[in-house]
Amino acid sequence: MFLFSCNTDKNKKDEQKVTIDLEQIIKRGKLIALTDFNSTSYFIYRGEPMGYQYDMLKLLADYLSVDLEIIVSNDLEDTFDKLNTGKCDLLALNLTVTKQRNKFLNFVEPYSYTKQVLVQRKPKEWTKMSRNTLEKKLLRNQLDLARKTVYVQKNSAFSKRLKNLSEEIGDSINIIEVENYSTEQLISLVSKGEIDYTVSDENVALLNQTYYPNIDVKTAISFPQKLAWAVRKNSPELLATLNEWVINFKKTARYRIIYNKYYKNKKATHRKSSGYLSSQGGKISDYDAIIRRYSKQIGWDWRLLASLIYQESRFDPKAESWAGAFGLMQLMPRTARKYGANQRSSPTKNIKAGVQFIKWLDKNLKDSIANKQERIKFILASYNVGLGHVQDAMRLAVKNGKNPKKWTDNVDYYILNKSNPVYYQDPVVKYGYCRGSETFAYVTEILERYEHYKLIISN
Repeated sequence: MFLFSCNTDKNKKDEQKVTIDLEQIIKRGKLIALTDFNSTSYFIYRGEPMGYQYDMLKLLADYLSVDLEIIVSNDLEDTFDKLNTGKCDLLALNLTVTKQRNKFLNFVEPYSYTKQVLVQRKPKEWTKMSRNTLEKKLLRNQLDLARKTVYVQKNSAFSKRLKNLSEEIGDSINIIEVENYSTEQLISLVSKGEIDYTVSDENVALLNQTYYPNIDVKTAISFPQKLAWAVRKNSPELLATLNEWVINFKKTARYRIIYNKYYKNKKATHRKSSGYLSSQGGKISDYDAIIRRYSKQIGWDWRLLASLIYQESRFDPKAESWAGAFGLMQLMPRTARKYGANQRSSPTKNIKAGVQFIKWLDKNLKDSIANKQERIKFILASYNVGLGHVQDAMRLAVKNGKNPKKWTDNVDYYILNKSNPVYYQDPVVKYGYCRGSETFAYVTEILERYEHYKLIISN
């Protein structure tokens, strides 16, 4: 669902159902933010999570020194419910600031402003028309919307604005509210000629005009409106901190870079047409079908294997490391030969060999770690640093009273510190020093990316 200014509000939201403020978030060590899944706020492109809201949220989480958990919802009522039942701490989407919403939400300092515009299709042969001729064929006066049919997303601010506009012009506007269509999809239908009119925020409309040059987005139907994040009414400390952060962040070059990246950069057009944009039903990589096929051999979700391959090679089959690892799965020559691959092997054969190596690691860890989901973390670590170093960390965990069958806050600590002589010189260690910080980050990043894939890439 594309960025939109929503405005369907119910008085029942006045009641705050939970109390979670900044202190609890810091203690938890995680900020849970809800955003909408669309072509600008939050999406996957060529295997990497990206987005205007996502980039800002990552910086905010760093500022707060907490982890970031993203959840998504494209339904406004569900969005408010998730906030007020404590399933998230922050609504990070383009919410229009309104008096009605101020009754049950606290809006953060606005980070942007926009206005609603009519999206209409230019006439055929428009490229051959003079400017004056073209202008005469387009709706420029809001009065001209009388008796016209306009399609808008259900529960959006656009519907309410059109209803108010109908009162203002003293005539009817046929407003069709549709479910399961994003603003972006409705704009596409205008371009294709399947509907005549829709409404969008101006920044979204201007971006889409780069995709669909036959649409016109110059006719405003509202005054400028504030766009802001929102928190619960009973989270005053979080609100104060967010206000301070947004006020300062808006002054930075980093904010301008992020805004331009998603709204003004011409590469946005390339993202949409590339086939790799998740909000357009895109693929993670050119190798999705192969990854799906071979992931079944190890009983993994294909998106987890895709996240590992992204970590290894960014889906570049010609990638080669300083140590000599090569291909999509960055196999060392000796390992590759063991499973019938070499540097001249096809991407399919490289993935097949890598999966066979994962199967071997799984077999060697199965007796020690019965829980499959927990074992995956150990397999990922072993894929990166070698099974021997991981087993060393497991032995260190046993010696120091930790659980050798649990990764987080147990074995991961000893991998992380296996560059410390106190640990790598311990008598239980057989394989000596390793730069465990890389392995610790490797496991974390693959699993975090996998969570993003699960949110917005179909299985």
